[in-house]
Amino acid sequence: MKIAAAQIEATIGDIKGNLKNHLAMIKMAAENEVDLIIFPEMSLTGYCREEGKDLAIKPSHPAMIKLKEEAQANNLTMVIGAPIELNGKLFIGSYILLPNGEIKVYTKQYLHTGEDKFYASSFDFNPQIKIGDEIISFAICADIDNEKHPTSAKNNQSTLYLPSIFFSKNGIAEGHRLLSQYAGEHSLSILMSNYSGNLWGTESGGKSAFWDNTGKAVTVLDAQSQGLLIMEKQGENWVKAN
Repeated sequence: MKIAAAQIEATIGDIKGNLKNHLAMIKMAAENEVDLIIFPEMSLTGYCREEGKDLAIKPSHPAMIKLKEEAQANNLTMVIGAPIELNGKLFIGSYILLPNGEIKVYTKQYLHTGEDKFYASSFDFNPQIKIGDEIISFAICADIDNEKHPTSAKNNQSTLYLPSIFFSKNGIAEGHRLLSQYAGEHSLSILMSNYSGNLWGTESGGKSAFWDNTGKAVTVLDAQSQGLLIMEKQGENWVKAN
């Protein structure tokens, strides 16, 4: 089994350009026979707040149709970030595109200060999926600031925890500390995807990473570059595959 975290740059509202970045990473993942790829928070639209209502992505959006086709063609599970409107409410969400054409939705449970002016939070959209022997739970950014979130994933028997985040250059060290702590305390393997470049007037922190279930950081990308971090399960251990 192989899993990958895509570290990309994005421009708020440039869905066409952001999709191009997604497709480049997906192509690389497919060439490396990856089973799952995760992108950062609101990866398809870029991280936004007041623009979220106008940028909300439906499954029928042309970009989503293209990504769904790629998931099926490459037998690849994808975790794509976007503002998502459900039942008349706007959420920060992840579309989980499965190779069989099914789409699941995860919504951010714990919001950053100020996000609640534009987005709702919910615990109702919290899917798990299984690939091979791995039971997988998802997270978005500020979810990882609340220890109840990874604790819940572990209580639900998850073995792999996948946060999509937008952490700044100043905040990424604390994010790493928390994820290492959770990995060790809850025996969770953790794959995290963050942005590189500038977004929302902030320098992104990059450093997408993987921690094994002892809390050890196995692989960390740099802070500035776009790239794909690929991990492979060999026996009971995860090793860097690229």
